[in-house]
Amino acid sequence: QVQLVESGGGLVQAGESLRLSCAASGGASSTHAMGWFRQAPGKEREFVACISYSGLTTYYADAVKGRFTISRDKAKNTAYLQMNSLMPEDTAVYYCNADPTVLSTTAYVQHVFESWGQGTQVTVSS
Repeated sequence: QVQLVESGGGLVQAGESLRLSCAASGGASSTHAMGWFRQAPGKEREFVACISYSGLTTYYADAVKGRFTISRDKAKNTAYLQMNSLMPEDTAVYYCNADPTVLSTTAYVQHVFESWGQGTQVTVSS
């Protein structure tokens, strides 16, 4: 069982940046893919980005491609989401997720995650 704690959210103006962190613990937390989802008010949760267990492969939703960068520090069992050029439509609760059976980005985007943490709020004002 992997435990995940998201942090780094906040209130920023359009065009500014934020970096989210996701600290993983428990299980073999450095040997699985990690990623981010977000849920805006009144909308369904959507995939944002993921990174393979090796850190060599990443995958992004079209809406954030070129603005967001996912990375991981395996020594710290932590994944990061660097968000640049933020827009009001990026406002959402951001969730990190991982599963010990999911190693690749291909598997990650197909996987159905059943449990979620509390997430971290990102609010972008115009």
